[in-house]
Amino acid sequence: MYAYLIQHAEAKPEEEDPERSLTERGWHEARRVAGFLAGAAGVQVERIVHSGKTRARQTAEVLAEALRPRGGVHAADGLEPMADPQLWAARLQETEGDIALVGHLPHLARLASLLLCATPEREPVRFRYAGVACLERREFGAWSAGWMVIPAILGV
Repeated sequence: MYAYLIQHAEAKPEEEDPERSLTERGWHEARRVAGFLAGAAGVQVERIVHSGKTRARQTAEVLAEALRPRGGVHAADGLEPMADPQLWAARLQETEGDIALVGHLPHLARLASLLLCATPEREPVRFRYAGVACLERREFGAWSAGWMVIPAILGV
């Protein structure tokens, strides 16, 4: 089973847009990453889950256009910036199909650390806007890092 941890794309500052919608660059990076995932990476997910915040929802919607998850796109609790990573670590142990989680820092970094290092206090993955970390749940529930892509690698 694969879990794709995805930081939302670049968003406008709160002073400019209280909803923190994606910037033009954010839209562009999200589309480029989504195209890579659906094309060269061959990613297929059952569903895409996001925090419900505008920037995460918009990023998730761009990903859904390319990935076309059978289970759709949904907002869920526990993906907010300061959420406890234990919640999604437990949920992922129960998840059967491949899933994409679109969220925020520091939560995604803490979740990756918890899954890979058994503590949320390390930083085995350094996220970037619209960056994707592919984690694989292996035998007996152990997690390993598969790969990571950030927009800069794709020439964005």
